[in-house]
Amino acid sequence: MQSKVYQVLTLLLAGFILTCCDPDDPDGDLTDLRYDPTPLDLSVPAEFPPMTSPSDNPLTEEGVLLGRKIFFDKLLSADFTMSCASCHDPQLSFTDGLAVSLGIDGLAGRRSAPSLLNIGFDPHGFHWDGKFATVEDQALAPIEDPIELHNTWSQVEERLRDDEEYPALFRTAFGIENKSEISRDLAVKAIAQFERTLVSSGSSKWDRWVRGEYDFTDEEFLGYSLFFDLEDNIPDAECGHCHNPPFFAIQEFRNNGLDDVNDPMGFADGGRGEITGEALDLGKFKVPTLRNVLLTAPYMHDGRFENIDQVLEHYNTGGAGRYRHPLMRPLNLEPLQLEAIKSFLGTLTDEAFLTNPDFQDPGL
Repeated sequence: MQSKVYQVLTLLLAGFILTCCDPDDPDGDLTDLRYDPTPLDLSVPAEFPPMTSPSDNPLTEEGVLLGRKIFFDKLLSADFTMSCASCHDPQLSFTDGLAVSLGIDGLAGRRSAPSLLNIGFDPHGFHWDGKFATVEDQALAPIEDPIELHNTWSQVEERLRDDEEYPALFRTAFGIENKSEISRDLAVKAIAQFERTLVSSGSSKWDRWVRGEYDFTDEEFLGYSLFFDLEDNIPDAECGHCHNPPFFAIQEFRNNGLDDVNDPMGFADGGRGEITGEALDLGKFKVPTLRNVLLTAPYMHDGRFENIDQVLEHYNTGGAGRYRHPLMRPLNLEPLQLEAIKSFLGTLTDEAFLTNPDFQDPGL
């Protein structure tokens, strides 16, 4: 549906560029282009809760298409070399495959790029430390971050206003009457609309198993049983406490024993505590989704684990440090059991999400 709308808008834009973006029309008037946005009826898996969008930024087909174009556009960076998608690649479940992300100047950030999968269902607290209250807030920050896109919003606004296509897209999405009204606020609203459409397809093995359309293999079922502590005769791997269906995450911040720190001021990265100012929040980070987890290496907030086997071994040993969560304890799982958990994690891979044409670069 979105792809067809995109084609229609492209035709409208062609006519608009000829009539309203003429070099002899310096005023940037857009009122000749119709404004009649189409509400987007977002399809989500049956077991997911409804998604709530802000009242001042409802999902529309036109807004999502604009946001998608901006998300993949390298004009966002100072030197035209990077976009949002540079650190959030659709093929990697909207991560970047690096331990920590690099910006346009080759400078490394402190943390790994988190996945944007199902971001629209998170009510608050975005990024590893929860510093951003809304999806819109988190979309605003990278432009002017000196380690990331290292630009200014005033520069980006000027580029969007001077572009041949963007004024018409902003008109159809938000009803502006003049290209001078293109603003950072509208740009991040559009990006946030696109990001809210990044929803699981519901076609992973797990989702099909929930619907009775797939039978786990013996290994997958063992991993499932370990993950959720379903049977008395097998150990509890303690996974399900922090990674609950349907998102395989919780909206909380936890210390999972990554660092052997016995003084809260000893964390190299204070995580949530840097935002709240609370000593007991130091060393806590947001619990990430495990959907598509086998595709999002390296792992943890700083990308310290190169592969999922290292992650499982960390949890099997119980982690370290006085302030780790009480559920972090030595599990003493056998290699066969660890392999079974990994096999179960593979059932969370959503190939259809990765290849969804509505999530790809519209310029390709």
